[in-house]
Amino acid sequence: MSTMDYEALFAATPSPYLVLAPDLIIVEVNQAYLNATSRTRDDLIGQHIFEAFPENPDDPDADGVRNLNASLHRVLNSKQPDTMALQKYDIPIMGRPGAFDERWWSPVNTPILDPEGKVTWIIHRVEDVTGYILTHGRGDWRLSKHLTEREALETELYARARELQLLNEELRQAHTRERKVAVALQEAMLQAPDLARHENIAVRYLPATGSLNVCGDWYDVIDLSETRFAVAVGDVVGHGLEAAAVMGMLRSALSAATRALEGPAQALEVLGRYARSVEGALNTTAVKAMIDTRSELIIYSSAGHPPPVLVHRDGTCELLDKATDPPLAARPQHVPRPQACQPYRPGDTLVLYTDGLIERRSEHIETGLSRLTDVLGRYCTLGPERLADVLLTELGVAGGARDDIALVIIRL
Repeated sequence: MSTMDYEALFAATPSPYLVLAPDLIIVEVNQAYLNATSRTRDDLIGQHIFEAFPENPDDPDADGVRNLNASLHRVLNSKQPDTMALQKYDIPIMGRPGAFDERWWSPVNTPILDPEGKVTWIIHRVEDVTGYILTHGRGDWRLSKHLTEREALETELYARARELQLLNEELRQAHTRERKVAVALQEAMLQAPDLARHENIAVRYLPATGSLNVCGDWYDVIDLSETRFAVAVGDVVGHGLEAAAVMGMLRSALSAATRALEGPAQALEVLGRYARSVEGALNTTAVKAMIDTRSELIIYSSAGHPPPVLVHRDGTCELLDKATDPPLAARPQHVPRPQACQPYRPGDTLVLYTDGLIERRSEHIETGLSRLTDVLGRYCTLGPERLADVLLTELGVAGGARDDIALVIIRL
């Protein structure tokens, strides 16, 4: 079987195509596109798309450049194809400076990803519908006696499509504003000033894919003395703004309790009582550990949370699961929470995380824990920052997962 000549196939494709680099420089074009725009390859290759096709300054309603730019950046950010509504996008007439040809297009922008999931190219495909629009899309068809019933219906559908395009753009802008507010709120709630004093700690925070980039998971790092600091990770049930609001209240309450009380168990007891008064806090899980660098001890307590992992320098792993209790507010009456101590040696690594890192549908949690400890054991010599990146990649969640993920890695 002969090898297909993809270069010849692209050149012969009847629909007009451009290939853009991530910086929107034109890197390839087929003959159909050259024919549709009356351009040559030398006119386009190496040009920024909006330098090759600038906005018509004489058209007060020109929005083609803005709309196409927004679509291309959606593709770069989402890594998903973007189908645009019909666009009026006039193009300059070659050889006549300042003159533009009225044109209408139906564009689709599609990303090409490399093995790491990064956008390497964008395929910009268009269909030139100028002839149809100029023939059928002008004026009020109800006043014309020259349009057939089908042509009138097509014109009406075109008008509705334009209205839907404008509405869709307004919704996108509203979603963008909401997302910015949500992200700003999340960043404010996750402030951990003491973290800046710990070069040996790496944190990662990945909201569930498809969310507003906010979630109910949290982490915190608190200095208690010269030789003691505390670290916590928690997980509120659910995603989005409601879960993030509950997370902010619980995180703040635990932070205050940690500074006022002796140990992790007592802090989680107070948090559990507080959780009963917070709507949406039921079954929140959390784990808190206090690291005493003088005695080389980890004192910890867990409220229904996946166990932290202590990774020794030789790659062996221990699950800190000797002080596990039900999630917050799960018991009808207060019961003191357990607490345990675990010695460590300098150079060991402590890993705290939320269940989104290890849990997969239709899979027992033990399988996820085994996968986690296997990766940690194999890469235990890496520094915290590098280990965090490798861990997310090896577990297949570097680009996010179905559930939120919080991760804290501490080199002891």
